Amino acid sequence: MDAESAQAVEPSLPQAFLLLATNDKNGKPEVPLFALRTTVAGAILAELDLLGAVELEGKHVRATGTAPATDFQDELELIRGKSRARTPKWWVSVLDSRAEVQRVYEGMASLGTVEHVGEKHLGRFRAVRYPEKDHAPKAALLKKIEAALSGAPADLEVPDSAATDAPATNAPATAAGAPDARTADAAKPGAKAPDVRTTVLIALLQAAGLLGKLFPAADLARASELSRDYWPTRAVEDELRLIRLAEEEAATL
Repeated sequence: MDAESAQAVEPSLPQAFLLLATNDKNGKPEVPLFALRTTVAGAILAELDLLGAVELEGKHVRATGTAPATDFQDELELIRGKSRARTPKWWVSVLDSRAEVQRVYEGMASLGTVEHVGEKHLGRFRAVRYPEKDHAPKAALLKKIEAALSGAPADLEVPDSAATDAPATNAPATAAGAPDARTADAAKPGAKAPDVRTTVLIALLQAAGLLGKLFPAADLARASELSRDYWPTRAVEDELRLIRLAEEEAATL
């Protein structure tokens, strides 16, 4: 696939996060591997949420019955097939794996966005890396995020996990619990509010501790609200907090 075709395909949230979390040149993650895996797991949940395939009911994740076209059909079927409803944090821990991360990377490699670099040496596999091959998708993501962060903080609509309990309106529906930036349009005539995916991506980057590194001037307080109040990213933060606590305790033994 050429660069123009690859750019035309909007990356999924897991793909977008990995693009931004990976060094362009050497193809290595810019965050610890445990943070990379955990955030990708949360990004998968967020992707399914924005597609309307899953939703948060009370404290549990449930499949909605919608069957959208998605690269994460196996994960959706796993959620749908679970007889007992589970929490977002439980699903983040289940989907947290090296295999999930590699599968997303390989999907981008097939699109020509990144390059698979890895080979056997003296009978052993070297660590696989995914340096950038086409900068256009990442450049587009950075531009959208920068535009979103440069606007008024109120333009980044805080996700409402209780959105499904709100009275029905004639406005177009958005995924349950997802950020809805439509109110910003009314408050700021002529301005284009950040789209839902960009807002969720900002929340994912903040949860992983990457937003401030990519955008040092970003309003991290506002981004923290987004990450804390949107259920997939809140689950990522909770899981990462437990991992870090466990590492700190292990270091004192």
